[in-house]
Amino acid sequence: MRPTVLALVTVVALAGMVADTGRASGQSDGQVGGEAVPIFGITLPAGYREWKVIAVAHEEGKLNDLRAILGNDIAFAAARDGKLPYPDGSIVARLAWSYDPLPESEKAFGQAQSFVAGSPKNGVQFMVKDAAKYAATGGWGYAQFDNGKPASEAVHNACFACHAIVPARDFVFNRFAP
Repeated sequence: MRPTVLALVTVVALAGMVADTGRASGQSDGQVGGEAVPIFGITLPAGYREWKVIAVAHEEGKLNDLRAILGNDIAFAAARDGKLPYPDGSIVARLAWSYDPLPESEKAFGQAQSFVAGSPKNGVQFMVKDAAKYAATGGWGYAQFDNGKPASEAVHNACFACHAIVPARDFVFNRFAP
């Protein structure tokens, strides 16, 4: 199987798993309210694990993870329709898991061929669009929750610096996966 086909199969499997996954360690679905993250004041959105999949990704290098990018109804519609900038009220979520070989695939194919999501990695991250409130950071507020608790201020100070390299896509890295 060619690497491109393998990647596509992995993406489809991950999308299905995200749609059917319950609560995972480090990625609780929380309640509206709760403890807000530093700087941006965002709380963990209730029900985000039920949002629609905008994209999936495999990050290599030091991150080496599988990711699902989810969006609330506003963000999903904007991503699907290619609407930039995203409208206020858009919320994008990033969930990530370790990228683990499936032992059964090695037995079936004689090599590690299928990879699946393993343990959650790097908490759950959010981008919340409010052009006025977050004007200094391209109209987006950023949040990371580790095991349901806000990550440190240092983590949140680093968010916009990374996203600043994609202003043409309204500071959002991923594209809609049709």
